[in-house]
Amino acid sequence: MLKHARPYRFPPLAQVRAQTPSGEHPLLGDVQATLSQGFQEGLDKGYQEGLAGGRADGLAQGLQEGLAKGRQQALDQARAEARARWDALAAPIDALMQALRQQRAEEQAALRQDVVELVAKVARQVIRCELALKPTQLLSLVEETLTALPPTRDDEVEVFLNPEELERIRELDPARAGRWQLRPDPALEPGECRVQAAGREADAGCRQRLSACMDQVQAQLAQDDEPPPLEAAA
Repeated sequence: MLKHARPYRFPPLAQVRAQTPSGEHPLLGDVQATLSQGFQEGLDKGYQEGLAGGRADGLAQGLQEGLAKGRQQALDQARAEARARWDALAAPIDALMQALRQQRAEEQAALRQDVVELVAKVARQVIRCELALKPTQLLSLVEETLTALPPTRDDEVEVFLNPEELERIRELDPARAGRWQLRPDPALEPGECRVQAAGREADAGCRQRLSACMDQVQAQLAQDDEPPPLEAAA
């Protein structure tokens, strides 16, 4: 076989360089093309994988956020519905409690009024009995009233009394009865008297004093008998 072999002659280097653009070796161009194609394919593959991964991550995150938002909305709605049902159930109970409070307040007010009237009735009886025994005590009320008026001479003071009490005072204590000008006034009830001095008039009787005293008693009872909370009483 060696007899038919023909020797191969490499072309001149100048001829090879002339056939290769820019003087590059043909194998080097193929390598660069392959590298460029591989790099582009790597870029395309990385982009596609990153896009798919980003979509998956975004979908998972969006799903979690959507679930959390949905749970919060469902919780808020459930709370609102529960509150509405509770308000509907509590409305009749609140009305009943308010009615009970009103009833208790009215009962307390009526009880206080009864106590005040009873005390006033007893006080009037005591005063009547006391004045029946000592009608001259009205003169002490006159003296107390005059201290609140401008200074005036005794002979300028007029004291109006019930006629019957006036006669008894003159009999029991004529000296004090002659200190002022005592005038009978049939319109005055026993225990009542009016004082005129220095152009002013003042009530020196027992009724207005008793009324002021009863106002203080009623105010004190209202303060002391403040009802406890209805829940505590229940």
